[in-house]
Amino acid sequence: MKKITFVQAGLGLMAIALLAVVSSGPTVAQSAPPQRAEVLILGTYHMANPGHDVFNMKADDVLSPKRQAEIGELLEVLKRFKPTKIAIESTVYEDRRPKQYAEYLAGRYTLTQNEIEQVGFRLAKELGMKTIYPVDIDGEFPWQRVINYAKATGQSQVLDQIRSEIGEMVKQQDAYLHSHTVLETLLDMNDDQKVAQDVGFYFREARLGEPGDYAGPDLLTSWYQRNIRIFNNIAKIIESPNERVLVIYGAGHLGWLRQDVANDPSMRLRKLSEFAGPHTN
Repeated sequence: MKKITFVQAGLGLMAIALLAVVSSGPTVAQSAPPQRAEVLILGTYHMANPGHDVFNMKADDVLSPKRQAEIGELLEVLKRFKPTKIAIESTVYEDRRPKQYAEYLAGRYTLTQNEIEQVGFRLAKELGMKTIYPVDIDGEFPWQRVINYAKATGQSQVLDQIRSEIGEMVKQQDAYLHSHTVLETLLDMNDDQKVAQDVGFYFREARLGEPGDYAGPDLLTSWYQRNIRIFNNIAKIIESPNERVLVIYGAGHLGWLRQDVANDPSMRLRKLSEFAGPHTN
């Protein structure tokens, strides 16, 4: 029989002891990450065609039976997020929308084509919510000043090129909507690449300026200011780290609001695509 020396036995015991320390180390050191409020920014097209933007999609009738069924499909996907509150693109200074929602719950209000009602009101009611939360704030958008600067400095061609590309993007979105469902269209609009493209237009416009007339940078500053104020309003309705807030907004705000939420360490940004597949959490 092979003899085992005291040295070998000692080394064996040390190895076992080290293994025990290594295997137990992560259990002692690791701790669960802190709970963060979850925020899903849903960028949408304006279903009622209000025409308030510089470039506007032309939506078909969302009240048609086909589109109504598609809205229902969208709501089922959004339910997977399990929202505790729904924030909408309505100014915080008026209570018109919460009052309309209360009337809707009481059976005394008929929904219009507006996405606030078709998505926000319908989903809130199906989830048994007592109210909805306006978080919008008005802001300046000095677009004409950028146009004037481009003309005065011989850069109209630069601005025309940007406008042409934006117009083409909106045209493609129109065509996509008319050949796809509401859910498919919103998934396309909320795609990271599309969102980055939209943000990029603002930074290209921001190059139109100089000392004495920072027309482009001031346009971007005004747009950023409005969106960071919207973010502030969203943050104020979050009362605990267990909240799951769905924010329904025009897609032009999407990249900026996503950036704000993603940079807040107390929040976890969620996206529509996470909940459109078969496996979500």
